[in-house]
Amino acid sequence: MRRLRLILLPFALLYGAIVFVRNWLFDNGYLKSTSYDFPVICVGNLSVGGTGKSPMIEYLIRLLKDNYKVATLSRGYKRKTTGFLLANETTTASDIGDEPLQFYSKFKNEIQVAVEAERTAGIEALQNLENSPEVILLDDAFQHRKVKAGFQILLTPFYDLYANDFMLPAGNLREPISGAKRADVIVVTKCPKEVSVEERARITKKLRPRTYQTVFFTTIAYAEKIQSATDEILLSSLKDSEFVLITGIANPKPLLQHLNDQQLQYSHLKYADHYDFSESDIQIIRQKAGNKGILTTEKDFMRLQGSLENLYYLPIEVAFLAEEVKFQKKIQEFVDF
Repeated sequence: MRRLRLILLPFALLYGAIVFVRNWLFDNGYLKSTSYDFPVICVGNLSVGGTGKSPMIEYLIRLLKDNYKVATLSRGYKRKTTGFLLANETTTASDIGDEPLQFYSKFKNEIQVAVEAERTAGIEALQNLENSPEVILLDDAFQHRKVKAGFQILLTPFYDLYANDFMLPAGNLREPISGAKRADVIVVTKCPKEVSVEERARITKKLRPRTYQTVFFTTIAYAEKIQSATDEILLSSLKDSEFVLITGIANPKPLLQHLNDQQLQYSHLKYADHYDFSESDIQIIRQKAGNKGILTTEKDFMRLQGSLENLYYLPIEVAFLAEEVKFQKKIQEFVDF
């Protein structure tokens, strides 16, 4: 891996230089960024995939939905449609992507869920709705510089901090580390459940936040029950029999660790992030599972539901290790500005 990174380093330097110049042009007004007179919150990262954006979006939805009309806006990664689309009862993952469908499935009577690759066009379309939102949550739009979100939340995983990473293709960074300066808060995600004050201080120092930035630490809270389209059962009930685990996410390691901690027996079929399951894939999974139960992630469930029998997913949420009230206050103060 080290040798490969050395080989790819010149390409990473070139790519980094191009992105740095692009950011400089936006920062200095040579390229236009559109700002808005209502709350627009962006959740994003510097690296590709696997930082926990969807659980953070859902956390913000729960925080705001009872007091404000909330909409989420995503590009709809790997969807088979184009342009602006607002989710409804007949919408599928092919229409809007798995993560937006996940938002809609959980909060369909409480928020609006939209997709549009061009976020400025998406925001304008949402504004033009008869029941337009009061707060828009941008999913994975930190590098979408044409929109200047009023509040930027930057995520970085505990075991894969952007401070330790390289630019693509030598590493996983979409832009130079200097891009972190645009964030209002930095959230270290997927932490172990117990991280000492000293360790949090060490990581904060490594991330080198600006004076206007606060660093928060969160972990993954797994539900006690797994759910199907019509049923839910205790995860612990799976101890009595082996099951098949299907993952099509960027980093399944935290999930595997959780299942191992529960002393569960399973065989794991691992696919690429946002994997588009074909009919032959479904047949392979059926053969592998036989009469066994099938467990997957909530995001994968959005693509697999209706194709497999005895299919369940394990819900997750964001849990703050400390200073949750402080984080909520920052969001509330921005939304009420």
